[in-house]
Formats: sequence, structure tokens, C-alpha cells
Amino acid sequence: MGSHEPRTDDDGPYCPVFHNTIELLGRRWNGVIIGALRNGVNRFGDIKDTIPGLSSRLLSERLRELECEGLIIRTEDHGQVRYELTQAGDELTPVVEAINMWAQRWGHPISE
Repeated sequence: MGSHEPRTDDDGPYCPVFHNTIELLGRRWNGVIIGALRNGVNRFGDIKDTIPGLSSRLLSERLRELECEGLIIRTEDHGQVRYELTQAGDELTPVVEAINMWAQRWGHPISE
């Protein structure tokens, strides 16, 4: 996603910025991590406990990725690490919620 400035130009039927954003949101666990943070779950262990099946290794990887993309920030205070959504991450929550509503109506569970 590179630049964190809103885009206003039209790249035609294929927009690489849109494609990158869909890939980021579609990456396994990213949407539910954003949802957990939106609901006030902000410590690593609590996020992990909120999302069944998510390993510590993968959670660490996804949190770093979301931080690099400017969607979350990591803070440490007196040895306590917390994660929270940035303005950009917070503005994504209606999108994640809309996808959740669509999934509740039309989606199918993942086959393991």
C-alpha cells in the first residue's frame, strides 16, 4: 500500500492499490485481528486467545505486517506490549464489518 495518502485517481479496471489492499485483508487472520483490536482486545496473549487456531508465530507475523502497513501501532509501557489500530486501521473496520455481514449471509465455513 506504500503511501498512506488517500488516492483519488482511477487506474481503470485493474488498480494495483486496490488489489494490494484486498490481498492484505484477505490474508488469513488479518481481518479477525483487526476485528479483535476494534473490540478492545489489545494484548498479544488476549488476541491469540480470542482467535481459535491462530498460532503465536503467525500472530507475530501478521501483527508485524499490519504494523508495517500502518494499520496498527505497537506500544510498550512498563513491559506491557499493546497493539492498537491507527486511524487508517480504524477506518478499515467498517469494511471488515461489511465483509462479516456478507459472510454471515452468503459465506461458508473453511474446510480444515
